[in-house]
Amino acid sequence: MEYLYAFLIGGAICVIGQILMDATKLTAPRVLVILVIAGALLQAFNLYEPLVEIAATGARVPLPGFGYNLAKGAMEGAQQGLLSAITGGVKAAAGGITIAIGWGYLIAIIFNPRSVR
Repeated sequence: MEYLYAFLIGGAICVIGQILMDATKLTAPRVLVILVIAGALLQAFNLYEPLVEIAATGARVPLPGFGYNLAKGAMEGAQQGLLSAITGGVKAAAGGITIAIGWGYLIAIIFNPRSVR
């Protein structure tokens, strides 16, 4: 059942993003930002944590999961002080950020991307 929930909830998040791109004039980067902010806001009101408990990786991997991770780290850091509140989100998401930068660099070296005119 864990795989089914991960697939359904992760898929639903992706469908929401696709609908936003198809039904509005929003560009892909704007939709990505909206999804990250939505995850952070849902976590601020403790609404995203239940999705993570049910769907696990299906809710953590999509972009709202990144926002959730940032907000959760900042909220946990806020218990230790102002500086920890500022750095807590980045510390919590450091692994994902590192992987994204590393893979992006590696793919850019392998495939030699060009600018689109």
